Amino acid sequence: MKRISEIKNSIYSVGVNARDVELFEGQFFVPLGMSYNSYVVRDNVNFVFDTVDATFADEWISNLQTVLGKEKPDYLVVQHMEPDHSGSIEKFFEVYPETKIVGNAKTFAMLDQFFGKDIAKNRIVVVDGQTIESENHTFTFVFAPFVHWPEVMLTYDAKTKTLFSADAFGKFGAVDFDDEWTCEARRYYFGIVGKYGMQVQNLLKKATDLEIETICPLHGPVLTDNIDYYIDKYKVWSNYDVESEGVVIAYASVYGNTEKAVDYLKDKLTEYGCEKVVIQNLARTDIHEAIEDAFRYGKLVLASITYNGDIFPSMRSFIEGLIERGYKKRTIATIENGSWAPTANKVMKNAFANSKDIVFTENNVTIRSAMTDENKRVLDALAKELLQ
Repeated sequence: MKRISEIKNSIYSVGVNARDVELFEGQFFVPLGMSYNSYVVRDNVNFVFDTVDATFADEWISNLQTVLGKEKPDYLVVQHMEPDHSGSIEKFFEVYPETKIVGNAKTFAMLDQFFGKDIAKNRIVVVDGQTIESENHTFTFVFAPFVHWPEVMLTYDAKTKTLFSADAFGKFGAVDFDDEWTCEARRYYFGIVGKYGMQVQNLLKKATDLEIETICPLHGPVLTDNIDYYIDKYKVWSNYDVESEGVVIAYASVYGNTEKAVDYLKDKLTEYGCEKVVIQNLARTDIHEAIEDAFRYGKLVLASITYNGDIFPSMRSFIEGLIERGYKKRTIATIENGSWAPTANKVMKNAFANSKDIVFTENNVTIRSAMTDENKRVLDALAKELLQ
């Protein structure tokens, strides 16, 4: 869907909305679609920041031509080489072969891998902190390796106080939906960037020296109001701090007995004053929604049947997703069910052996087939412990 808008001071958004996309990166459900953002800055020389997914190359080129008219872009700045942002580079140079392409050394190594060494002969290799100026803009390149690829860099325009932020501060969803930023930005962050908390922290340290009024990400809306809110969220997320008080119960149940224990625990938590209990049935939910919740809240209950001497596959995938993204600074309780040789509690705890700052509760529950009064007593004690 065509979308062109002037953000400010001859800075234009020329990206595309992909409302029919169902899966992003082949794994993330995006019920509100996806946006692929690109920006044009018109001046005595014209800049283009990033391209879009190759699927939308023709639409994007049309957007460029609408904004530029008979003029041509002088510079294409490539901040991120992931194909959803670099996929239209080849099409771009078919239309604008004389444009100078700006990137860092790692950018051009990847450019050659994707497109071959014959593309874009007019190359400008920049280093961290280098500046390119036009009449009304001063662009400084801010390297942000592993946020979330090694070649990533951001660009700060000191004259308009605008940060072109690459994948940072992005979110799932096309930009013509009026949905709240935080939820889908959080799921996006922990799905895509979550492993690289230290690298995001390093970027945020650099950002403290910048006066930012506008953030132009490569996914999601341009951010203009209350910039401190978005930066504070990234500080919390990248430091793996608890964002909200509450308990997440993630479970895998086959015949309903483990689910009954989960329901009982939820009722007890509510009875004892827990204001937020989130239940995730891992066989039914989007696993990345469950991962998002686990990072948002401070306490996590894992409830799984014993399955082939291990844990249920959806529980294993969930735990692996947490560990892959650096899950830490949380309290975890476990509930297992096994009719003859329950092992799920041990397996789930061992999975976090190399995770940092994980505290396991003293009360953990073993169910043998169906819940008993003794199980209820331990669940009651667990609910109280979780609320301490």
